[in-house]
Amino acid sequence: MLDLFVYLLCGSIVVSGILAVSLDSTLAAAISGGLASLFAAVCYVLLGAPDVAMTEASIGSGLSVLIFLYAIRRTTERAP
Repeated sequence: MLDLFVYLLCGSIVVSGILAVSLDSTLAAAISGGLASLFAAVCYVLLGAPDVAMTEASIGSGLSVLIFLYAIRRTTERAP
């Protein structure tokens, strides 16, 4: 049962990555990339690597998404 859940999470990572590349909205693409990172963190927990999962959740889906959102906000404010 655990294997099935890990495979579903890996499929979700792939789908989120494809969405991040193919979406037209920059905001939606950044959020989809963060979601892929969050799915990877859950997968790491299930596979028995909680330290890697905490790092992935904090840096991959937390800090990097915040930096992307900040950059998107700063660039769209200056556009005419």
